Amino acid sequence: MKEKSKLTVWMFGVFFFLTSVSVQAQLKEDLTFSPVDLLVKLGFENVSCTESESERVYVIENAAYRLSGVGISKAIDCIQSNGLPLGKNCRIIVLDNNVPQISLFYHRNNQLSVPQQDSIKIPAREGWEVSCGLGDNWKEARKAYRHNSSLFKVDIVVYPEVSLKNLVITQVYQVLFNLSPAIEVSFWKGMKFTAQMVFPIYNDGYSVNDSKIHPRVIALSQSFRLPWRGTTFARISAGLFYSDRYGVDLKVKHIFNDARFSAEGRISYTGPGGYEGFRFHYGSLSRVTWSLGGSFYLPLYNTQFSLKAEKYLLEEKGVRFDMTRHFRYCSVGFYAMAAQHANKNGGFRFQIALPPYKYKRKWLRVTPSKQMGMAYNAGNERYYYKTFRALPEDNMMKENEFNPYFITSELFNY
Repeated sequence: MKEKSKLTVWMFGVFFFLTSVSVQAQLKEDLTFSPVDLLVKLGFENVSCTESESERVYVIENAAYRLSGVGISKAIDCIQSNGLPLGKNCRIIVLDNNVPQISLFYHRNNQLSVPQQDSIKIPAREGWEVSCGLGDNWKEARKAYRHNSSLFKVDIVVYPEVSLKNLVITQVYQVLFNLSPAIEVSFWKGMKFTAQMVFPIYNDGYSVNDSKIHPRVIALSQSFRLPWRGTTFARISAGLFYSDRYGVDLKVKHIFNDARFSAEGRISYTGPGGYEGFRFHYGSLSRVTWSLGGSFYLPLYNTQFSLKAEKYLLEEKGVRFDMTRHFRYCSVGFYAMAAQHANKNGGFRFQIALPPYKYKRKWLRVTPSKQMGMAYNAGNERYYYKTFRALPEDNMMKENEFNPYFITSELFNY
């Protein structure tokens, strides 16, 4: 009996020792997460880290925070706390649908202050320089394995849409309210497939077809960062677009060395086409529309001024001026237009970021759209100045999402 008791005690001792070693190893593993692991745990996608003799490069895509400035700030905090290299420069390259947009550069000679708040060390973000350049090590960084890839992951994005018109003397506004969910998925770098369905909720004064459930956007798009011009971006889209148009749409934007200045152009070859319920009707491809102009960004007030020459769907040519101020949660702007055969027109527009402001996705995620907006047509123009959007996500807030000056202001104000 004594021998069995000793054996039992010995076995319990071995079990306790092995359990203790396992727990310690697990604790050690939890305490030694790499910055890449921590970024993935925060919800960032397409994360990688490469290193040369002079620089460490992180690549990230913000899929966890609705506001890009907030997401990039969170990534900087994580890297400053866990992943700044000693004696080397550090760079963070930010992607959008696997296409590089901007980079944030931290020089090894910068001295970051670490203020105290409630006895917790909170790294400051001073010293990070935001630009459209990608640095000399991007060619190697682009080849690195990407953790938590965004490819083949599906978003079901619900776009709330409100339309108002004031054409009846006895009624203040006629109202149309839709919920328009869209399936969005990317199968390779820069590519996106979008299929959107419209579910009418309330229709007071709009057409009978607007009261029918029907498909709207069914499109493939491909985005590029052109290699021979480091700060030139392009996107080509083909399929069924907004405003009952189908065809091909090309957008190009070039950001100059002084990133306050940019030039952009758009050309489309489309025809009438859309759904009445689930019955598709279309006409021949016959209309070329275009837009060409430039813009200036005033960093002090995060305000953008743009002037464009345009050709619209009724083939009238005109000019358009926009002034837009960008805030963290919204963008507000005014516009003025003049064109052949049409009275001068103008108005205002706004875009608002919708909650929730933080989320994660594994393979399928259902969220409201990033922004919701409206435009007010002060001249009540119903025929001229008509154009179309190619994709549901196209809006002025999205276009400013990776502006280097806007991101810089967010780093220091968030």
